[in-house]
Amino acid sequence: MRRRSFLTASGAALLAARLPAFADTPERHGLSSFGDLKYPAAFPRFDYVDPLAPKGGTFAAQISGTTGNQAFETFNTLNIYVLKGDGAAGMDLTFDSLMVRALDEPDALYGLVARGVTASGDGLSYRFSLRPQARFHDGSRLTARDVAFSIMTLKEKGHPQIAAVLRDVAGASPEGDDAVVVRFAPGRSRDLPLIVAELPIFSEAYYRGRDFEASTLEPPLASGPYRVARFEVGRFIAFERVADYWGADLPVAIGQNNFGEIRYEYFRDRDVAFEAFKAGTFTWREEFTARVWATGYDFPAAQEGRVKRETVPDATPSGTQGWFLNARRPVFRDPRIREAIGLAFDFEWSNQNLMYGAYRRTASFFENSDLKAEGMPSPEELALLEPFRGRIPDEAFGEPVSPPRSDGSGQDRALLRRADTLLRQAGCTRDGGVMKLPDGQPLAFEFLDSSPVFQPLLQSYIKNLSLLGIRASSRLVDAAQYQARLKDFDFDVVSSRFGGSVTPGAALREVYGSRAAKQPGSQNLAGIENPAADAMLDRIADAASRAELTIACRALDRVLRAGRYWVPMWYGATHRLALWDMYGRPRDLPKYGLGVPALWWHDAEKARKIGRT
Repeated sequence: MRRRSFLTASGAALLAARLPAFADTPERHGLSSFGDLKYPAAFPRFDYVDPLAPKGGTFAAQISGTTGNQAFETFNTLNIYVLKGDGAAGMDLTFDSLMVRALDEPDALYGLVARGVTASGDGLSYRFSLRPQARFHDGSRLTARDVAFSIMTLKEKGHPQIAAVLRDVAGASPEGDDAVVVRFAPGRSRDLPLIVAELPIFSEAYYRGRDFEASTLEPPLASGPYRVARFEVGRFIAFERVADYWGADLPVAIGQNNFGEIRYEYFRDRDVAFEAFKAGTFTWREEFTARVWATGYDFPAAQEGRVKRETVPDATPSGTQGWFLNARRPVFRDPRIREAIGLAFDFEWSNQNLMYGAYRRTASFFENSDLKAEGMPSPEELALLEPFRGRIPDEAFGEPVSPPRSDGSGQDRALLRRADTLLRQAGCTRDGGVMKLPDGQPLAFEFLDSSPVFQPLLQSYIKNLSLLGIRASSRLVDAAQYQARLKDFDFDVVSSRFGGSVTPGAALREVYGSRAAKQPGSQNLAGIENPAADAMLDRIADAASRAELTIACRALDRVLRAGRYWVPMWYGATHRLALWDMYGRPRDLPKYGLGVPALWWHDAEKARKIGRT
């Protein structure tokens, strides 16, 4: 063999040794956390959609959940994937991803831009085969270069909540135009390939002359079923359906993206927003305020039947809602002080007198799910917890910590006496009407919010805290200042709700993990730095079966509840919907989501009957 031939052959052998071995695993049309898929490769559509759903009309609503840099009250940028600015609602409608979720399965994904995916034998490389017909809105082809660019850009420049989850993406590279290989670091989390498959895909060519991290009001080039039509900063944003959307006939898109226009309205005040709904400024609303649900729907349009109300069961975990105590602050570092502060909130009185008895008290970080810890820990849970005995509260090894039930009087003396005892055990002393910390400073803190919705509850809560000698106050700030202070952890106590998942994974590290406690913009509002919690989070991320996942989540739940990092609020296991009677929807909604607005449609006949043509 000649020297050049030998070197060529040797180089090829070395390259082959470095390339992932895909030959031993078949290409699949979908992904799930544990490999199970409901739909076969040739499925025509999702079971829960109506393939004959009409197209056209307008869906108008408020943003009901935020992600990344989004805020409820306003927006000033169309870039929702970075830290800067307050992102606009609905921008995710404009972007495609490699795969999309099936709402009747816990976590399964099926191909959109990707027609299939192949995993290497060691699970550290995934090759996504792309559909050649995928196009951006300007008609240019969406290629593997765009996918690789998007993944690596989000890892390096994306919002901290995104970048942190992508930490174990080792690289992404195109194989021609039609395939992209994503490489993962050893020890990567179980669900990282699924997270990558759901990332938005950006145009590499579009961003060559633009700063990806900038706050901008220029609609970005995208490839999804909708594009930005018009907007007024802080007031509304409207999207128009792309008439020649390249993916409209794919199985994952049949019966979906039915509205001709989707519009999101913004209001800085909830009462003003409700008045706008009553006037028909927007026409679909999920009601989150029990008082309004119980007493507010007596206006003419509701009495005449033009506005309908319905309650839809919610089979998903209810998430985590509460007042989060910023343990970065010295005042909250002692868990006994945190527990005492929680005891002053009388949920039973508040629920009955202010919320019309509409809610149940939240106890768990996995409320309304099988992941919630109950009773004594199982042997499998104890095996995870035992290495931390002596370093976490003993309560983590017994019945899980739950908020006590008050007598409903509004000032349960037994609970307040218990709170006073805890404060004194923590070294606090009472000086007249002032409770002082061990260093002699008054025990004082502030509830921060951008909305007055919780003010009636805080009035009674703050009054009870004052009986303990605690100087608590409430401050309302505008939406922009509120978001900025959240990003910098510049607060004492804030209220928040984190949505739950049937199959939680590595993303929980960004809510409860020690590394996230130091990362500005993360969701670890309480500043939790707990080695036991970190160990359980690792177990959750690496769980090889749903049984292992359940055990690890229950163990984490015990650790977090014993840490008293929050004052739990409440939950309801239903969606309360109010809508102008001009919408249609599939007969049976999927188990794991309302499918709004993707699965719903404008019903022209209904709209005509109520004068909303």
